[in-house]
Amino acid sequence: RKPVVLKGMDLGACTTKWTVDYLSQAEGSKEVKIHVSAVPQMDFLCKNFVYRTLPFDVFVRRAAEVKHKEYFLSEDEKYYLRSVGEDARKDIADIRKQFPILAEDIRIPEYFEKEQFFSSIFRISSAGLQLWTHYDVMDNFLIQVTGKKRVVLYSPRDAPYLYLSGTKSEVLDVDNPNLEKYPLFVKAKRYECVLEAGDVLFIPALWFHNVISEEFGVAVNVFWKHLPAESYDKCDTYGNKDPTAASRALQILDRALKTLEELPEEYRDFYARRMVLRIQEKAYRNDDG
Repeated sequence: RKPVVLKGMDLGACTTKWTVDYLSQAEGSKEVKIHVSAVPQMDFLCKNFVYRTLPFDVFVRRAAEVKHKEYFLSEDEKYYLRSVGEDARKDIADIRKQFPILAEDIRIPEYFEKEQFFSSIFRISSAGLQLWTHYDVMDNFLIQVTGKKRVVLYSPRDAPYLYLSGTKSEVLDVDNPNLEKYPLFVKAKRYECVLEAGDVLFIPALWFHNVISEEFGVAVNVFWKHLPAESYDKCDTYGNKDPTAASRALQILDRALKTLEELPEEYRDFYARRMVLRIQEKAYRNDDG
């Protein structure tokens, strides 16, 4: 249940074929919805980017550029494609359906049963782009086909230090964090790796990760259900909704906290501390895993 970089995997022809020219020709001018950001650090919480649509071949060439002659926001804007299903609200991303020609070039490492498969997400990033720190509820492989990425990870146990808003951390710049605003962040233990073309990173469910594209690059994320299928929300198209039991528990906790508000402050403080102790006693793991 810890991250690991797999090297020397047989990923198929994609590692040599997926040049800018080949990508542009293979999937042609079909339109794709992309993120466009005027700054390198994309923030999903305050949405410091815009969504735009471009023909795929135009997008690939723009994403590979450093300076743009044609642009939406600025000549050094950053681009990011995260493929989605035909209906983004209902359909799950699957490279075999959205990019069938490219799908023939890649071999997915078989570390899970076919029925456990959830999604395969095609990703393209401009050089210098940094994605927000977040966790996923499913195990996944980040397959770096071309280009180079730096990935910073944090254990699920360091969640108290990451200033969470849902599945995402408010700390954008993990290399130079604002410690006046996020003083507890120094307690989070940092793990870091560099993915070269052809490397595969296993990211276990609940591990936080922050991804920096050191170069223009193409990657494929593959998610699978390592818990029983009924553990997951049936309406989850992105693979980032908490397991159904966890969602119910959080709703119950919110109701309990609301009930505590009926007490005077000193009583509320006392019984809240008792609740924390009960949670630690009944739910925390006792090992160092």
